[in-house]
Amino acid sequence: MTGLVYPYLAEDHRRLEQLLDLATRDPCRIDASAFLEFRSGLLRHISMEEKILLPAARAAHGDKPLPLAAALRLDHGALAALLVLTPTTTTIKAIRTILEAHNPKEEGPEGIYSQCENLPGFNSGVILERLRNAQAVAMNDYVDSPIAVASARNAVVRAGYDSGMLNGL
Repeated sequence: MTGLVYPYLAEDHRRLEQLLDLATRDPCRIDASAFLEFRSGLLRHISMEEKILLPAARAAHGDKPLPLAAALRLDHGALAALLVLTPTTTTIKAIRTILEAHNPKEEGPEGIYSQCENLPGFNSGVILERLRNAQAVAMNDYVDSPIAVASARNAVVRAGYDSGMLNGL
């Protein structure tokens, strides 16, 4: 079943994919402006899921998180940690790898979006309105300190991904 929330969030995935493609269309350089728009959009998307979608699902599920929520949160943490770092071919490849595994957990008949919309008491219309009104996430400058790199590496490993994808940082 797809209601109102699923297509809205899945369409946002496509928009973000297009922005990342735009940021990397020239293999010799990263388009900083397009990447900044991608970064802002992905952080807003993560925020929408963490602050609106997953709490609404938990409430509609008898105040119990959906089983997939923990894995999604780990992915979100890894992505957010990677977005702290100045974009490089290494960080962008890691982001793509995580998104390729992450987005199917959200989309599809067994994905979290369908699970949410199939919960009794999950009001798709109200949730959609809250998603549409979600604010942009405040962003700081990039940080490439050893602590930031170690934090990104740790978040990637906690989420179940190979830390080797960050070799060279």
